Amino acid sequence: MNEPADEPASKRHRDENFPVASVLIQARHRGAIMAFYRFARTADDIADHATADPDEKLRELEAMRATLVGETDANAPALALRQVLGARRLTSVHGLDLLEAFRRDVVKSRYASWSELMDYCRYSAAPVGRMVLDIHGEPSSVWPASDALCAALQVINHLQDCGKDYRELDRVYLPTEDLSVADLDVAALAASRASPGLRLVIANLARRTQELLYQSRPLAQQVRNRRLRLEIAVIQRLAEDLASRLMVRDPLSQRVHHRKLEFIGLAGSAVGRLVRPPRSLRSSSVEVTN
Repeated sequence: MNEPADEPASKRHRDENFPVASVLIQARHRGAIMAFYRFARTADDIADHATADPDEKLRELEAMRATLVGETDANAPALALRQVLGARRLTSVHGLDLLEAFRRDVVKSRYASWSELMDYCRYSAAPVGRMVLDIHGEPSSVWPASDALCAALQVINHLQDCGKDYRELDRVYLPTEDLSVADLDVAALAASRASPGLRLVIANLARRTQELLYQSRPLAQQVRNRRLRLEIAVIQRLAEDLASRLMVRDPLSQRVHHRKLEFIGLAGSAVGRLVRPPRSLRSSSVEVTN
């Protein structure tokens, strides 16, 4: 396995479904966010490597961990992140949590239940939001709403990519108990078009994702940084629209992601909502169990 840091990343930040360190974010924070993004992308590429065996992948991820905590300087993206965290006096725990998710991706390819999937999101998604909040100096009291939003984003990505993940990685994030209730097994994801039963499973998971997004809606109002507030509002609106699409569209055969003009329109509506939030959100509180 070649060192992932020396290979082109599978994705750039502009290729993601949701904004990463967009122009809405203050320039002084973008570099730190991008250091974390490159760290995450490198670990993701290791876990998804097409030919490396699991032991080799785990060794690469361990090199990232060791570099992040200062035991070695072997991994360039982890070293860059360690330096950013040191300069800002921030904890490495979010990066370490993220590595746990990628270790799971190496050794685990099925999730039995929604609660098991949410435990995975605790490591694969929540650390991303928490790191961005820490970089902006936001208090940990806003973590619960952030965790709900990040879990929703993760599930949306899983639903959009469910066919590709199964065909290319033999990895299935749709809970097996949900598939079993519909009298399906994972082979249903290999089809070019989702069956009615699989469509129902996806719609039900999208509905549960909408519940997460309801819990996360106060987040934009809770953060103190004005420009981060705008970015969160845009991400929230994009996620709500994608979850709604997944209620009615087949990700195996239909486009779910946003085109540029759709993105712009939704971003504009998000800013309007932030300026004058719905009355029900002006005094709402959020409680999410980690």
